[in-house]
Amino acid sequence: MSKMVLKKIEHKLSVCKVTDISEIDLNTDFYFIGKTDEELSLVCKTDDTPQNTTEREDGWRGFRIQGILDFSLIRILSELTGILAEHKIGIFAVSTYNTDYILVKEENFERSLEVLITEGYTVI
Repeated sequence: MSKMVLKKIEHKLSVCKVTDISEIDLNTDFYFIGKTDEELSLVCKTDDTPQNTTEREDGWRGFRIQGILDFSLIRILSELTGILAEHKIGIFAVSTYNTDYILVKEENFERSLEVLITEGYTVI
């Protein structure tokens, strides 16, 4: 199987916990909301972070796997994260119905892309 194409996300991102979704601008073009029985999490552009965060970590950058991934595909995310782990680059992963997103701390962003290009991935 050929290596996937990765697309850089150009904006800075924040990962945070919120108490409710009332202050999240649901009209922005980029955010993820995750809710479990223990927390309500948000990933968004740093400029769009709401005021009602109870915990917040800025300084993330990211990329997505281009295209729509079939659910039968295996090892895509584990291969990418394994390569980054070998280079001591921590990640925050988010999956959607279509694809996966990998976030890394801003100081590791360029190095993570260089590592993945060296491993045969195309970055656009």
